[in-house]
Amino acid sequence: MEAELSVGQVAKRCGINVSAIHFYEQKGLISSWRNQGNQRRYARDVIRRISLIKAAQQLGISLDEIHLAFASLPSGRTATKEDWADLSNAWKQSLTQRIIKMQKLKDLLEGCIGCGCLSMKNCPLYNPDDLLAKQGPGPVLLNNQDTE
Repeated sequence: MEAELSVGQVAKRCGINVSAIHFYEQKGLISSWRNQGNQRRYARDVIRRISLIKAAQQLGISLDEIHLAFASLPSGRTATKEDWADLSNAWKQSLTQRIIKMQKLKDLLEGCIGCGCLSMKNCPLYNPDDLLAKQGPGPVLLNNQDTE
């Protein structure tokens, strides 16, 4: 394969649309340069970056978080295995915290669904310690949505 890749070659190799490549470039996640014919060209390491973007998004990592992580990668040279390991270790702790929060939410939802009472008075998810009582009687969460 050539050292320089066209946008079409990158799209085909990564299994994404050309518009996604342009979007990632606009967001500063990848970069290109223009050849003499004013066509975009990409270094081969862009394939690894796009693959990581796709994998990270599937894990719920935002583009802003990906951008921040990519800022820690070296500029002017292809990222090494160690560079990628450092990046993944930084995400590992964040993902672990998300998993803990999501598990707690899942457990609370199972309790609510299993209960079926539809009471907001004692719900630890929507109304911990009956804080909504201060807003008045009735379905105050639904009433608030009507006014928003």
